[in-house]
Amino acid sequence: MREKSEMKFISSCSRLAAVAMMLMVILIFGQSLLAQQPEQNQPAGQVIEYKIGSKDLLEIKVYELPELNQTVRVAEDGTVSLAVIGKVQASGLTAQELERKLAAILDEKYTKNAHVTVIIREHQKIAVIGAVGRPGLYEIAGQTSLLQILSEAGGLTPQAGKEIHIMRQTESGEKERLIINVDRLMKQSNDANIILQPKDEIIVPFDQQLTVYVYGEVKNPGAIQFMESKKITLLQAVAQAGGLTEWANGVQVLVKRKDPQTGKDLNYWYNLKKIINGSKPDVYLQDGDVVVVH
Repeated sequence: MREKSEMKFISSCSRLAAVAMMLMVILIFGQSLLAQQPEQNQPAGQVIEYKIGSKDLLEIKVYELPELNQTVRVAEDGTVSLAVIGKVQASGLTAQELERKLAAILDEKYTKNAHVTVIIREHQKIAVIGAVGRPGLYEIAGQTSLLQILSEAGGLTPQAGKEIHIMRQTESGEKERLIINVDRLMKQSNDANIILQPKDEIIVPFDQQLTVYVYGEVKNPGAIQFMESKKITLLQAVAQAGGLTEWANGVQVLVKRKDPQTGKDLNYWYNLKKIINGSKPDVYLQDGDVVVVH
């Protein structure tokens, strides 16, 4: 009897161990599957959807009731006055949301399954993109300066370059590019802190890392990297390459550059000694320049 009891106990333990092992495998396998699935809540990319604001010009069409077709401007209180329907709150909605709202009103009072189309013909918002804290669309009310809208967008990030580009539509319908120097803007220069217009697009480019190459009679020849906003001069590049060796004459320094239009090699000769003593001005290098010190 004792042997049978022990056998039953061992058998029970074996079954429990097997069940525990199966649960562990399922748990591990399930976690692995969960880990492999992408998070569905995370969007693949940021999409900025325009929301209607006051003074926007809307074209509204109702397929079933063409007599309701009209072009209206959004009032200061954010409403639009529509024939038959009356006042409807539009501010804060996207065009698609307003379409659904108007269709619901028409379904309730006038016609079923109304097909409504809303087209934003003019808007009073501007886009701010690039190296700012909160890229997006921002409404302008009255006179709004560049500094004001950048402040609303969270300011410039540390990765911002030294220029801000503003794309503005001219009366002829073409776009012109205005380039604003960041340093002048931060000093609140009147010509830099311009007044914005509806439909302006503000682009804050990210600073780019550039490279020049220094070879010849320098102590540490090789690539020198610098940020585009900082720039680098010939004298600075030679200094970062460890300076001249004792065999360098410093009189003949060649800067080789590719012509961006033709692709041909351009050669520029400089007297480094005269730049050092101040009798000749230092020169800025460009991305990809090759400096050869003789």
